[in-house]
Amino acid sequence: MKSFVVGIDISKDKLDIGIIPGSEKWSIPNEVEGLAELACRLSDLSPKLVVMEATGGLERPVRAVLEQAGLPCAVVNPRQVRDFAKSKNILAKTDSLDAFVLADFGERMEPKARPAKDKDTQELEAIVTRRRQLIRMLTAEKNRLKQEACAKMRTNIQEHISWIDKCLKDLQKDMRKRIKQIPEWRERAKIICSVPGIGPVTMCTLLGLFPELGKLDRKQIAALAGLAPFNRDSGKFRGQRRIWGGRAPVRSVLYMAALSAIRWNRVIKSFHTRLIEAGKKPKVAITACMRKLLIILNSMVRSGNMWQSQAA
Repeated sequence: MKSFVVGIDISKDKLDIGIIPGSEKWSIPNEVEGLAELACRLSDLSPKLVVMEATGGLERPVRAVLEQAGLPCAVVNPRQVRDFAKSKNILAKTDSLDAFVLADFGERMEPKARPAKDKDTQELEAIVTRRRQLIRMLTAEKNRLKQEACAKMRTNIQEHISWIDKCLKDLQKDMRKRIKQIPEWRERAKIICSVPGIGPVTMCTLLGLFPELGKLDRKQIAALAGLAPFNRDSGKFRGQRRIWGGRAPVRSVLYMAALSAIRWNRVIKSFHTRLIEAGKKPKVAITACMRKLLIILNSMVRSGNMWQSQAA
């Protein structure tokens, strides 16, 4: 019996499907009726894996329908798939070709099929993401206000800044309300915020964008956040270790949390001091503090211990 792997290239208007082994392919509209047809056809095929790229949210409805039909789905990094195609000397790029590349990637690399985030986590992620977007808009508008000479435009910018401030306050209230309503989140929030240097923004970001916290080991959690240093060695050459990949939004809040912890958290402060005295560069020392802070948080969430218990 053949074990099929399905690749789905997702665009706004249509889905391109490729199946290996074989050369079967077809396209369907990316709409409710098309998704229902796709789930029905793939259920009859019983593939061992369905592979799709992360496309900024377009993959979520497709994944939800297929998982509801009991099909194993893996959402993979588009950069990895493109590099895989180049390694096979596939330089052309079309929707149907990409579908087969995705299927081949799934067959050879065997990415793990993981269930999608639950609805509550997806909604919190959307709120955290929207807050980050508004912060960027607010910073841009404040910079424009400093440079604007026209009085009328200054008034317009100030009105926009006031509107953004109100939206941010509403989102903050919504985040706190949602976290209080879910017992698991409420307990995790207490544990995370018990660490000196960790504030509400970092806590909400970790809950919404980093649900793996407390479920992986220290090496895996550091790599997932993009805080694991990678070697750059060749022959006698010993290059500088660098962090790479990972989730940039999570890394950003950990950076700010580490700066705060270096001042107010005795454990992180002494660790940072030792690194600086050992001759480490400031950015290297801060990155190491970010990694240590994340590993401590991971351990605390996994064991359910507050900071005081952890220190003791």
